[in-house]
Amino acid sequence: MKLVKAIIKPFKLEEVKEALAEIGIEGMTVTEVKGFGRQKGHTEIYRGSEYTVDFLPKVMVDIAVADDIVAKTVETIAKAAKTGKIGDGKVFVLPIDEVVRIRTDEKGDGAL
Repeated sequence: MKLVKAIIKPFKLEEVKEALAEIGIEGMTVTEVKGFGRQKGHTEIYRGSEYTVDFLPKVMVDIAVADDIVAKTVETIAKAAKTGKIGDGKVFVLPIDEVVRIRTDEKGDGAL
């Protein structure tokens, strides 16, 4: 089992969600986050004063998947989230040692 963690632009969330549904991904956790990478933020003017916005709004999507669909999941997210511009985001894949469905006590892949 793996945890696929994607950090994407907020306006791409719906496209990513729909694309994942098409390949059979039924659940995910979505968190609003802020951060920056190569973008390094940007400058804005508010009430006549210029200030730097270092942390840009992003969305983090966490999906626990079986090993056999990790590559398809990552590919689907990358394709749906891509705009071709800086700040499109990143996808991370992390190992999961154990999963327990609280309601039924199922463990492992069956709990996904």
